[in-house]
Amino acid sequence: MKRAGILNRQLCGALAELGHGDGVLVCDAGMPIPDGPRVVDLAFRAGVPSFAEVVEGLLAELVVEGATAAEELRGRNRALLDGHFPGLSLVPHERLKELSAGARLVVRTGEARPYANVLLRCGVFF
Repeated sequence: MKRAGILNRQLCGALAELGHGDGVLVCDAGMPIPDGPRVVDLAFRAGVPSFAEVVEGLLAELVVEGATAAEELRGRNRALLDGHFPGLSLVPHERLKELSAGARLVVRTGEARPYANVLLRCGVFF
């Protein structure tokens, strides 16, 4: 058994399969999940795990070269993403839903606040 990092076996395996340029959609419990990408549903109950917890956990495991979120994003989730991604790209929420169809992986959180969604673009560690 792993001692540290992400313990969820589905998520751990899915992250290991990602390559440069692959998209990872981290979404709230209300985001429509597109057909096609692999889905790891972490939602346990409203707010658990939070969007912030999942994003920060993923950033400890992934190299991310870019991120896209909805223009409607506000509050502490906006501050979280601005803090991690100074070049955060913002698009209308409907456009984010369209872009999410191209993601290779969807990670669903228990977040219950609207627009707590981000599309991450994987980078490389070298």
